[in-house]
Amino acid sequence: MERAAFLHRPDSEYAYLYKADKLHVRLRTKKDDVKSVEIISGDPYLINEDKWYEETQAMKKIAQTEDYDYWLIELGAKYRRVQYAFALTGWDREQLFYGDRGIFKLTDTVKEKAENYFRMPYFQEIDRFKAPEWVKETVWYQIFPERFDNGDASNDPAGTLKWGSKNPATTDFFGGDLQGVIDHLDYLEELGINGLYFCPIFKATSNHKYDTIDYFEIDPDFGDKAKFKELVDEAHKRGFKIMLDAVFNHFGNHSPQWQDVLEHGEHSKYKNWFQIHDFPVQEGDEDSRRDLNFDTFAFTPRMPKLNTANPEVIDYLLEIATYWIKEFNIDAWRLDVANEVDHHFWKKFYKATTAIKADFYILGEIWHSSQSWLQGDEFHAVMNYAYTETIVNYFVKKEISATKLASGLFEQLMLYREQTNQVMFNCLDSHDTARLLTLCNGDKDLAKMTLAFTFLQQGSPCIYYGTEIGMDGGNDPDCRKCMVWDPEKQDLDFLSFMKKLIQLRKEEQKVLSYGQLIFNELNNDTRFLVFSRNEQDSKVTAYFNSDDTEQEVIINGTLLLTQNVAVEGNKAIISKNGFLIIK
Repeated sequence: MERAAFLHRPDSEYAYLYKADKLHVRLRTKKDDVKSVEIISGDPYLINEDKWYEETQAMKKIAQTEDYDYWLIELGAKYRRVQYAFALTGWDREQLFYGDRGIFKLTDTVKEKAENYFRMPYFQEIDRFKAPEWVKETVWYQIFPERFDNGDASNDPAGTLKWGSKNPATTDFFGGDLQGVIDHLDYLEELGINGLYFCPIFKATSNHKYDTIDYFEIDPDFGDKAKFKELVDEAHKRGFKIMLDAVFNHFGNHSPQWQDVLEHGEHSKYKNWFQIHDFPVQEGDEDSRRDLNFDTFAFTPRMPKLNTANPEVIDYLLEIATYWIKEFNIDAWRLDVANEVDHHFWKKFYKATTAIKADFYILGEIWHSSQSWLQGDEFHAVMNYAYTETIVNYFVKKEISATKLASGLFEQLMLYREQTNQVMFNCLDSHDTARLLTLCNGDKDLAKMTLAFTFLQQGSPCIYYGTEIGMDGGNDPDCRKCMVWDPEKQDLDFLSFMKKLIQLRKEEQKVLSYGQLIFNELNNDTRFLVFSRNEQDSKVTAYFNSDDTEQEVIINGTLLLTQNVAVEGNKAIISKNGFLIIK
C-alpha cells in the first residue's frame, strides 16, 4: 500500500461531530490501492480494561477522485469521547495500523498502546458546526435591484433610461427599485423559489452599489426603509427568506469617512480606518491604478480597503450587521470579498449575528478552497464556485471528461464537513459572470441540462434573475440587462421547465440534501454519465447524455423529469443534451 497517500487529521473535516452524539471519521488512501479499511475505537480510559482494540468496524468508501479514495464511518460513544485508529488491508494482504504516532505493521503490541491512537477528547456540542435547517430547503433567486423592475418612477435618478431600451453600459441607470420587487412577489411565488438574495441596496453612487456611502440607509434610487420593511414583511408572508449583500472589505470613495481622510489627511480621525501607507493620500477616480499609497479592492481607487483590525471599524461594522437583523428581521448576509477580511473580525461577526437570530445564515464570497472559514465560527457556507465551475467545465465548455467531473466534485465535497456541504450556495451565473445561456452559446437544451444536474447536487441552488425566462448576456455589464417582463418576449417553455425543476428540488429535498452521491457510470468516450443520490430507503437516479450518440436505458422507477427522451414501455432513448431523472 502507498503509505504516503494516507491522510487523516483529527478535529477537521476528517473527524468532526456531525450530530450531538455522532462523530464522522474520514480517511484518505491512494485510489484502488486499499482493499478494506476498518476502524479500531473505544474509550481512552478503558483500553486496558475492556480491550476494545480487539474488535473493529468496517469503513465505507464514499468517494473516489483520480488520485484518491475516501472512506467514512459514523461513530457513537457511550461516554462522549473516543480514541481511534485505522486497520488497513491491501490487495496483497499486507496489514497496516495508522494512528496518531504514524504507520506500523498491524500487531497486538501496536494496538495495545493508547498513545498510538487519534482522539476526539470529548463531544463538545458547543464546538459542533451547525447550519440553519431552512437553508437546505431553500431555492434562491438573485436580484440585481437596479435591473429587476422600475416600480416607482418618482425615485428614478437623473438620466434614467427607458426600461430595456439598450444593452447596459457600466454607468447606466434604468430605475429598478424595491417597489419593482414587491410588484412581482406573486410571480416569484408562482415560480417556486423561497429565498431572495439581493445585491447591495445601501446608499452608493454606482448602479451596482458595491461602493457604499452609508450602510444605515437604503439608496434613495431604490426607496427607503419603510419600503424595505414592506418588502421584507410581504416576502416573509410568502415563506421567502431575505439575504442582503454586505461589503465590509471596503468603502466607497464618497463615504464620509474617506472624504474626511481626503480633507484632513494624517489629522483625520478616520485615518486608521483604512490601509494607508503614507500621506498625503493619492486621490483617484480611475477604474484601475497600481501606484496608490493606500490599499483598495483590487486596484480600484474608488473602493479604499478597510482596516478591519481597528476596534472602531469592528464596532461600526458589527453595528451595521446587527441593525438590519434587529430592525428589519433579515435572515442572512452574503459577504462580499470575504476572503480579504481577517478571520478575527469574522469570528466576532458570527457571534454578534447568531446571538440575535440563532438560525441566521452567513454566506461568504470566496472562489477558492475555504476550509479555514468553515470551521463553525465564521461562515456557514461559501458561494460554491469551485463546485459549479467544474459542472460548467464538463457540460458547457466540454473541457473535462466525465471522470474528471466526478473527481472534481468529490475533491470539493471532501474539503468540508457533511453539514457544510448541505448548505453550500450553488449558482451557475450571477452579476459577476456571463449568463448561463450565453455560456451555452444560446443552446437552451444545454442550459436546462446543466441546471438540472446542478439542482440534483448537495447545497442550496440559486437562480440569477431572468435565467428562468431565457435571458442571455456576456460578462459585466452585459449580464446585468433589464429583466424582461413582456410575456411575448419571455421563453415560456424555459419558464415552465424551471418551475418543474424547482418543484422537483423541493419535493426530493431530503434525499438531495442528505443522500450520498454515487456515480454508477462514467463514459468518457460517449460523454454519458449516470449517478444516484441515496438516502436510506430513498433513491434518485439521473442519466445525462452530452453526446450525439443516443443512449438506451431501462426505466426502473417513477419518472420525475426528462428532456430529449423518447419512452417506449420501460425503455428510454436519451438523445443529445437529454436527461432522465427517476425515483
